[in-house]
Amino acid sequence: MTALQVALELPQTRAEGPGQRYAIWVQGCSLRCPGCCNPQFLPARDDPALATPVNAIVQRVANTTDIEGITVLGGEPFEQAAALVPLLQGVQARGLSTMVFTGYTLDELERRPDATAALGATDLLVDGRYDRTRPDGTRRWIGSSNQRMHWLSDRYAPTDPRFREPETVELRLRGQHLTVNGTPWGTWRPRRHGK
Repeated sequence: MTALQVALELPQTRAEGPGQRYAIWVQGCSLRCPGCCNPQFLPARDDPALATPVNAIVQRVANTTDIEGITVLGGEPFEQAAALVPLLQGVQARGLSTMVFTGYTLDELERRPDATAALGATDLLVDGRYDRTRPDGTRRWIGSSNQRMHWLSDRYAPTDPRFREPETVELRLRGQHLTVNGTPWGTWRPRRHGK
């Protein structure tokens, strides 16, 4: 059974990529960018409670209505490349798009044999380490000006008008859990609160 260490799943969001998306934050990142907007997702854990079978995630995505695709964030998705591949491929096989945020550059990933298949199943890649000294408020979904968008398939194009819309912040209160996601720069940070 292939499993992904998942920190948080958000079945419907418009703040994490083009259109309505299913967002998945993975647990664990060794890059440790100063000012990371998800510091709670940095520690790598081999936690059975976080180990989520990839086929179960793909099924949840497939059962979610009115979404255009998934966005995988972190943590660092490519530190779980072996589990990332069947997730991305499974979602694309259902006609949905894939977007991945990574702190690695595309050049770095292209030199890693374990990343090749995941890149092949990624429609839109946002790459580069977050640099809090270079905030970028001009491009949607981008945290710092050194980060780049790569259109790895013909699913999206830089001319898509959604890429010029204003940044979105979403707040959700479910029971005692508050989830905030969206703007990668500034004071808003994805968090999970409650018991």
